[in-house]
Amino acid sequence: MTRLIEEHWNDVDGNPAGGVTSGQGFTISWQNGPLGRDEDRKEPNGAFVEDIIRAAMKRLQFYQRSKFNCGANARAIDDLDRALFSLEARTAERCKRGVEGTHEE
Repeated sequence: MTRLIEEHWNDVDGNPAGGVTSGQGFTISWQNGPLGRDEDRKEPNGAFVEDIIRAAMKRLQFYQRSKFNCGANARAIDDLDRALFSLEARTAERCKRGVEGTHEE
């Protein structure tokens, strides 16, 4: 199992901010700070969990198109798809309430 090196940051108010996660062959720089809303919306400066889930799914789908196609990969893709669905549902709910892109709960 790959040893992870993690550094997760909080802002001055204790809200989750950016950070870095590294392991053998990869480094993820996480989004630091909220994106804001409407005319105050900023460009992302790091990865979101959803981005990393999509990348893992794409890699497993690549395996599924090869001689390494198997049920375990298919189940993992389904599990990652469910995780992504949950996170996207959370985002949609936050958009509906007008708090997406902020630290409001």
